[in-house]
Amino acid sequence: MNELPTIHTNIWDAIWAIPAILLVLIILKTIFKLSESWFSTVATATGLFLSIFISHRGNLPAGIFMGLFYGSAAMGAIYSVKTWYMSYRNK
Repeated sequence: MNELPTIHTNIWDAIWAIPAILLVLIILKTIFKLSESWFSTVATATGLFLSIFISHRGNLPAGIFMGLFYGSAAMGAIYSVKTWYMSYRNK
């Protein structure tokens, strides 16, 4: 039977990785006028880069899994704040 890989992570990975992805998105949007349609792609690529090369160096399956998680969490934060703001503005 094939076993799934053990992924060791901690809360500090999520505390620094997600704000770092958000910071990259803000910088790219400000400097390069990044379109909102590219946010998901850039967030996922940045999350994969941070996870594979920094957080989970030497463990590719964990790096890929957690990189997708980091990118998705950053996108969830962006879109939830956007939805809240649009709802608040329309009241």
